Amino acid sequence: MLSVPMPLSVLPESPVDLTIERLGQLGEGVASWQGRTVFVPGAFPGDLVSVHLEQQGKVLRGLLRQVVTPGKDRRPSPCALSGDCGGCDWLELDVAAQRSAKQEIVLSTLEHLGHLQRDRFTVRPLLVAPRDFGYRRRAVLHFAKGSLAYFGRRSHEKVAVSECGALTPVLAPLPGKLAPLLKPLSKDAEEVHLLAEGSKAAFAVMLTGPVTARHVEATEAAVRALRLEGAVLVPKEGSPRLVGKPALRSLSPLRPEVPIYLRPDSFAQAHAEANVGLVTAALYELAPRETDSVLELYSGNGNFTFPLAATAASVLGVESSPVGVELAQRSAREGGVANVRFIQGDARKVCDGLKGEGQRFDLCLADPPRAGAPGLARQVSALGVKRVVYVACDPASLARDAAGLVEEGYKPLALQVVDMFPQTHHVEAVMSFER
Repeated sequence: MLSVPMPLSVLPESPVDLTIERLGQLGEGVASWQGRTVFVPGAFPGDLVSVHLEQQGKVLRGLLRQVVTPGKDRRPSPCALSGDCGGCDWLELDVAAQRSAKQEIVLSTLEHLGHLQRDRFTVRPLLVAPRDFGYRRRAVLHFAKGSLAYFGRRSHEKVAVSECGALTPVLAPLPGKLAPLLKPLSKDAEEVHLLAEGSKAAFAVMLTGPVTARHVEATEAAVRALRLEGAVLVPKEGSPRLVGKPALRSLSPLRPEVPIYLRPDSFAQAHAEANVGLVTAALYELAPRETDSVLELYSGNGNFTFPLAATAASVLGVESSPVGVELAQRSAREGGVANVRFIQGDARKVCDGLKGEGQRFDLCLADPPRAGAPGLARQVSALGVKRVVYVACDPASLARDAAGLVEEGYKPLALQVVDMFPQTHHVEAVMSFER
């Protein structure tokens, strides 16, 4: 006899009241309705909320209409835009509750997606960021009718912003000041990237086509008017056009004698102070010795490279971004660091090439983008790596790649969660493996 699947419940047209039970991996409140899981953006554990139910693909979401009774961890938002803006989705959640939720989200994701029980490795106390507001040294904005804007919560609707309290003091007023100056190129741009290092700031404009004289003129005028260090115009194809000196000089974490350069068209960790903790945690877990050769995948501008090189015999950094490699090589030259080498290329292809050459490494540190590093386990195993430290900005990618490492024979050792992004559900994690 064939079984007939039960039809999905017909969703009510009027709002329903739900009690939020926990927080999901993407920072949304999680509730139940007629045995189904409902994800409610903007809601927190203990909230009694009125929501409009909506089917989005396979997911049932509740669009928040009203917080009927707030939970004990809900607090007033310090930002007038927080109800619409998609940037700081946990602004109305108590900081202590944010921190405990982040630790639990990473652990539960490792358990449910990676099948790694938390009693199989050491769980270190959460590493807390020294500033939980006004800390972001980089931001991505979009043009919207003469203004610069963030994307809205779980949408591409644009929320205009003139000043942002999440940004460092030098960047906070920049969206409102920069927007009118960049109006001549607004129709030809996809994004504007802001970057700060201390009191210095720069920006990049990601264009939909080639760089024109009009773009350069407007950008030069904006740099002069706002007394910025410089800017980068990034065409759809071809090389970036630099205006002024957009590479901002900083110091290598744990190794201040080596300069580190940041550029607004290249990746940089958003929280400068928390980044020092992140690097410290990664080095502690990797524990390089003076005889070790280290393979660093997704090495960026050398954020981890130079602290690693202070102890290890050698470090080979692999990075796909030409700008990242250029900045890292500049740091090595100016800092006189001779035991590092950088290869520009796709991590997987470079690892295949290294394997073909018969190369071997003692240790590996990987800091992949949000999509993670599929195939990492086979790559490091083939290169003879004994210990791996994985730096993750997405719990699901960490869980998938951690499961792959365990399947390849690596034992999970320790997990360090780092609160790199206060007021948001985003989190950074450092996890170590050994065989």
